[in-house]
Amino acid sequence: MRKEFLSFASPRLEEDEIQEVVDSLRSGWLTRGPKVAKFEEDFKNYVHAGFACAVNSCTAALHLSLVVAGIKSGDEVITTPFTFAATVSTIIHSGATPVFVDVHPKTMNIDPSKIEEKITKHTKAIIPVHFAGRPCDMDAIHAIAKKYNLIVIEDAAHATGAQYHGKMVGSMSDFTAFSFYVTKNLITGEGGMVTTHNKEYAEKIGVYSLHGMSQDAWKRYADSKPKYYEIVYPGFKYNMMDTQAALGLHQLKKQEKFLLRREEIWKEYNEAFSGLPFETPADPEPNTRHARHLYTMVLDMEKLGYSRDEFQMKMHAKNIGTSVHFISLHLHPYYREKLGFKKDDFPNAAMLSERIVSLPFTPKLTDNDVDDVIGAVKEIICEVR
Repeated sequence: MRKEFLSFASPRLEEDEIQEVVDSLRSGWLTRGPKVAKFEEDFKNYVHAGFACAVNSCTAALHLSLVVAGIKSGDEVITTPFTFAATVSTIIHSGATPVFVDVHPKTMNIDPSKIEEKITKHTKAIIPVHFAGRPCDMDAIHAIAKKYNLIVIEDAAHATGAQYHGKMVGSMSDFTAFSFYVTKNLITGEGGMVTTHNKEYAEKIGVYSLHGMSQDAWKRYADSKPKYYEIVYPGFKYNMMDTQAALGLHQLKKQEKFLLRREEIWKEYNEAFSGLPFETPADPEPNTRHARHLYTMVLDMEKLGYSRDEFQMKMHAKNIGTSVHFISLHLHPYYREKLGFKKDDFPNAAMLSERIVSLPFTPKLTDNDVDDVIGAVKEIICEVR
């Protein structure tokens, strides 16, 4: 058994990131400044978007996308219940009503075949979530959106680096929201990005993300012009800091290398766990690139003879951290009580909620770490056989 506890998602940070942050501290640019502008430019080029707007979280990215899209009280937004709370709380904060569509049990992404039956005259947008880094069926979703004149806002919190039919996630829809939280593929500690091809959308997001000011801090102090601003919208405090972008600049350069390491670990897990009483992740769909953000297993609790929670406790006893992604939102108290959802409303999401578990899976893992995870899983399985 390991002597030291292996965290579920410890970030891989190297000396160049550290020195870039130190440079920001020494420069005096701590809030939004030149490094944020450079990070936006580099990220825009990486995903082949027209514009990229850095913000302080994916939550902010989603909220701003909804606001700029004109989503308001009385509108409905279709999404999946099998996601993190931010996907849906931002819909509520925009004044709209979330409408859930169940997921496919293998991909764990929203099932496009069930979307149209949920569309009403109040539907204004669809938010597909690329669960674990697996691209959704965007051709089907875009066809529906075009048919009903709906906005598409991709929740790509898990999907930095993912590709769908030759296109980067971030280059296909009206808006795409990314997360750079400390557990994600690309990290800035806290942080996010909105990408779009629409210049007007991008300009509004830039203004709305910093109190609705007509000029941001970098533009106000970067030249010799008079220093003042005008409030053109009752905006938000959603801007990214240069100290965060300092991390992002170097993390972005390493994304392809990190994705290769994630693929190596994914294959090792798949080979080691073949034939055991749980489902490993489905293979990526043809002509796509899975960002491999999470490695999830769906436990066969009947064969195991114990619950997912017990499995996690057994792993913890062996000094291996695990996590759960996700407990479907329709099972949480707020949505049960306020929107009247029942467990059986979304059976696939409910089934996954009871059985899914995420193993340690970051490019920081050493070969010994991977061996320890595999060994712990196999030991637990052998204990009940």
